Amino acid sequence: MTNSSDAFRSDYIRDQTLAELMIPTVGQLYREHGIIITVFGRKLMNASTVDIIKAHRLSNTLVGADVSIQATTDILNEVTAQQAGSSRIDIGRLAHQFADSKETLPDFVTQSLSSVTGGKATLLDNPQDVVLYGFGRIGRIMARLLIERTTSSNPLRLRAIVVRGGRDGDLEKRASLLRRDSIHGPFNGNITVDHENKAIIANGNYIHVIYANQPEDIDYTAYDIDNALIVDNTGVFKTEEQLQRHLVPKGAAKVLLTAPAGGAVKNIVYGVNHRDIDANDTVVCAASCTTNAITPVLKVINDQFGIQNGHIETVHSYTNDQNLIDNYHSAERRGRSAPLNMVLTTTGAAKAVSKALPELEGKLTGNAIRVPTPNVSMAVMNLNLDQSTDKEMLNQHVKSMAYDSGLSMQIAYTASTEVVSSDFVGTPEPAIFDSAATIVDGNRCVLYVWYDNEFGYSTQVLRVMQHMAGLYIPRIPA
Repeated sequence: MTNSSDAFRSDYIRDQTLAELMIPTVGQLYREHGIIITVFGRKLMNASTVDIIKAHRLSNTLVGADVSIQATTDILNEVTAQQAGSSRIDIGRLAHQFADSKETLPDFVTQSLSSVTGGKATLLDNPQDVVLYGFGRIGRIMARLLIERTTSSNPLRLRAIVVRGGRDGDLEKRASLLRRDSIHGPFNGNITVDHENKAIIANGNYIHVIYANQPEDIDYTAYDIDNALIVDNTGVFKTEEQLQRHLVPKGAAKVLLTAPAGGAVKNIVYGVNHRDIDANDTVVCAASCTTNAITPVLKVINDQFGIQNGHIETVHSYTNDQNLIDNYHSAERRGRSAPLNMVLTTTGAAKAVSKALPELEGKLTGNAIRVPTPNVSMAVMNLNLDQSTDKEMLNQHVKSMAYDSGLSMQIAYTASTEVVSSDFVGTPEPAIFDSAATIVDGNRCVLYVWYDNEFGYSTQVLRVMQHMAGLYIPRIPA
């Protein structure tokens, strides 16, 4: 028994040591070469040793086999020896593929990186200025995502935030809300305030705080901001005509809405229809958190089994739009206390799916229940399929798509029978497929999809931003 305990402890200390050695290498590859290292989709940049160890544990769920930290360390060392350019390299997937390879490790890695060998550390000739218009839940998470990626090779630069107000103490409160978050924890870094020039300095990023009541009141060039991508997090402007107002100020070039848009504005779910974005599109929408959660899963189901029709019921955490206590609200039921009630309301997410997947036009209905949790929601999808299947076959298909497809960054997969909503706070994929809960009866199925409606959605917004800026980061393995 003692020997067995010693062996487990020894194995963990070995893994801990290897994980610690990875950290400076991962940081150097990102800072100097623009290379993002991941393990089964989990980004290792700024990760702790425990984060790295936990990322490796995903291998059993996704590929049915253990991928050791020693194996990924060997891959990482070979990657470091290559002259690769900016890319996203999953050393977990590469290690799993190499286990079945007959090549030597240097030859395998050389072949795997052939498409990015000799590439540049940054894929844009000039940095892209970014302005966050609105600094609420999504705005602050977007700020964190942009700031933590700051290096000389990262071309997306957060230059300013735009908010209403400007009263005494406002700047300190904005900085404090960025520094501390009740759900996502403390900011990973250092934040100071430049009172004289109305700016927040976060991890070396000098971020102007612009006070304005409407877009037309701003001149971005006065802050040395030009050709900026404006990210509207307010949800106030929803039509193309309204969003065009963001392009009136000098220095603004494009606008991205982080809420559902009406009319002819392109609603983009990255991974599904992001190629619909043209270089000359100046107004784009990143759809809603729910649409980003359900559309990738609906696509992989429809592609394989066909969907005749279905109903999507969203169990959604309460949002700032609701009241803390009973009070007047223009929408039905939403005036009732959010922390004390389940609130039946409407959602346009099911209909919005057809903007990204036209083949599902008119096939889906939807409703929503707001519940007393602050973050992480669930979509329950009751679908009638074109063909009969079973739980094992359907789950296996989604699992394979989550591991090795163009939607691997959009769909996460869990087989645990013990997970609950709080376990998914901070999950970067916009959809987490709960395979243990899947129900299949012939051609009818009920699927359960979790999603961090703040963080998971924000990662999708960031990907749309990159695409609008012309930043297409190669993925290894493809």
